[in-house]
Amino acid sequence: MIRTELTIINRLGLHARAAAKLASTAGKYGCAIKTGREPEKMVDAKSVMSLMLLAATQGTTLHFHFEGSDAERAHRDVEQLIANRFDEEQ
Repeated sequence: MIRTELTIINRLGLHARAAAKLASTAGKYGCAIKTGREPEKMVDAKSVMSLMLLAATQGTTLHFHFEGSDAERAHRDVEQLIANRFDEEQ
């Protein structure tokens, strides 16, 4: 299992389009991907609605857990997506 913390850095936070991109990226992998503001309150990162309910604004640090055979690749892609600000200009 990979456990990490990633900070949402894009200006609009984890809004609908960003949540959809994160869920789409997570959905490419067979491993379980969970995220949340607190490690004991995690949601499925493959669910757009669950991600939006986190109400993660710019500067919010989210905990991520990746578990499964392709967890390393999934972690790398999710980390890159967030670092690239969900491919938004800001």
